[in-house]
Amino acid sequence: MAEKPTEQESDYILKLVGKHLNLSVMSFGQDIRSVVRIDKRPGMYGGKGVVYLLQMFDRRELVNNRIGCYMVLPEKGDESGLHQHGSRKEEELYVVMHGEGVYRDRAGEHGPVREKRITKGEITAVKHEGWHGVENISDTEPLILFVITTNEPD
Repeated sequence: MAEKPTEQESDYILKLVGKHLNLSVMSFGQDIRSVVRIDKRPGMYGGKGVVYLLQMFDRRELVNNRIGCYMVLPEKGDESGLHQHGSRKEEELYVVMHGEGVYRDRAGEHGPVREKRITKGEITAVKHEGWHGVENISDTEPLILFVITTNEPD
């Protein structure tokens, strides 16, 4: 479940990510701006540590506000556990912007898990029924992913 981070946590995460990326957004018809919201996800999908989601768009700004956000795993071992989006028919792309991690996926709830080491510039994709998760494996750097989430129309 998403929590609102403290002001100190938000400042820390923005400074951490800002060392590696420009967080400005130029959305059609609007002034240039930055992050609209930060969500804190301790134990995301049963994973370890804390994951932060930097939402770049307001809830009603795009068809799916999760079409563009940054997933930040600040410390080694922070991870999102294996999960899927089948009931919401969402599909996701992860674009590695900084750091290094391990991406995991599997077909079905009990299928064999595949792993791939991921670094800057790599892209992963998962269909809505696929299980997936990611973990920061760097001793010194955050893992920062740009997440693009699609919705299948009803």
